[in-house]
Amino acid sequence: MYRGAGEPHDGIRRLPEPPPWRDFDGGPLVAPGPDIDSASARRLGSYRYLAEMHRPGAEELELINAALYLRRPLLVTGSPGTGKSTLAHAVAYELGLGRVLRWPVVSRTTLGDGLYRYDALARLQDTQIAAGSRAAGAPGAPVPGGIGSYLRLGPLGTALLPTATPRVLLVDELDKSDIDLPNDLLNVLDEGEFAIPELERVADREPEVDVLDDDGAKVTVRDGRIRCRAFPFVVMTSNSERDFPAPLLRRCVHLELGRPGHERLATVVRAHLGDELARMGDDLIARFLERSRSEQLATDQLLNAIYLTHHAAPPTRDRLADLLIQRLDRPR
Repeated sequence: MYRGAGEPHDGIRRLPEPPPWRDFDGGPLVAPGPDIDSASARRLGSYRYLAEMHRPGAEELELINAALYLRRPLLVTGSPGTGKSTLAHAVAYELGLGRVLRWPVVSRTTLGDGLYRYDALARLQDTQIAAGSRAAGAPGAPVPGGIGSYLRLGPLGTALLPTATPRVLLVDELDKSDIDLPNDLLNVLDEGEFAIPELERVADREPEVDVLDDDGAKVTVRDGRIRCRAFPFVVMTSNSERDFPAPLLRRCVHLELGRPGHERLATVVRAHLGDELARMGDDLIARFLERSRSEQLATDQLLNAIYLTHHAAPPTRDRLADLLIQRLDRPR
């Protein structure tokens, strides 16, 4: 299914049926999301077709495809700068799954932030303004919109809309969350659905409500519930700053990304900066690898150094490279 070759294909159309316990029946189907956007282009590089020169290892490919076949989230762990987030964009690009839905996690993030947002205050204010205008006899007094005008689905809620092919959802840096979020995710990841209480309360009067999704498109929610058809390809990244509860790990396929070698780094540089700069920066790649054995470094530091110094002459080039490639951990 996923080959890691950086070349788009229609393999997702041949994805086998899911296991019976991961078969979802949400509907009616909504339109697929928009095409891949500039965020993926930045992640994958202007020369991403050159990624064909290097494919991920067999174990990495097998685990990614296992998550696709089993309709399970993929938990990707590893040091910063090893390409965890980029993996979601690479799968979306190769399999033609459209724009990646990104949910960045911080310490204050809750499950509701990912599912939907309801602006009750704005609705109240609009109602009061409209009532005041009518009381004053103002011609053409504003009429507040329906409840759907004040609801917007988040990235997780959008990923669970019933689509024919899976959306790609990146839950970035899950280890930054508070202790409750990983447990709160369990039921949604198991059931592939969630309720919007604000819409359930009015379902007898408004069984169908149009709301905005994370792409900015209008979608219809029936009876206040959203249930997926094709379970999304969920990539949850972690810098291994904390352990996750066993129930969450049981529901995921776990992929540990190690530090990239010379060939992998050269491919990343080639994809972003082209062949010429990859050749010119080969010595910086070697120095980066040597230092990364004892220091925590990130791949984007290497890209910055090669891009900025390719016109500089020694010793300025070496000095600039050392300034840009600073260790991210504290020296021991």
